[in-house]
Amino acid sequence: MAKETKKESAGRKQAGSSPARSRIASTEAPRRGSAVAAPGKLRIQYVRSAIGFTKRQKETVRGLGLTRLNQIVERPDTPQVRGMVNKIPHLVTVLES
Repeated sequence: MAKETKKESAGRKQAGSSPARSRIASTEAPRRGSAVAAPGKLRIQYVRSAIGFTKRQKETVRGLGLTRLNQIVERPDTPQVRGMVNKIPHLVTVLES
C-alpha cells in the first residue's frame, strides 16, 4: 500500500462525518449508565456468573432482566424485586442510589 498524503486522509475524515449525526448526539437523553437511580428504583448489578448454581437461581437472575456479567439494570423498588435480590445476594449487588 502506498503512503497517503495528509490531504487524502483529511478528505476521507470529512467525507465520513455527518452534521446530522452530531446534532442528534447533542440532543440525546443522559446515558444509560448514569450513576444515580431514579426515586423508587433499584440499580442492580450482575457481578457473578450463575453457572454452577441451581436452575431456580438462574431463573431469578433472568427474571431481573440480567443477561451479561457487570450489566446494570434499574427495577422498581418493590417487595417483589427486593425478594428476588435477597434470594441471590451472592450473584448481584444493589448499587447506591
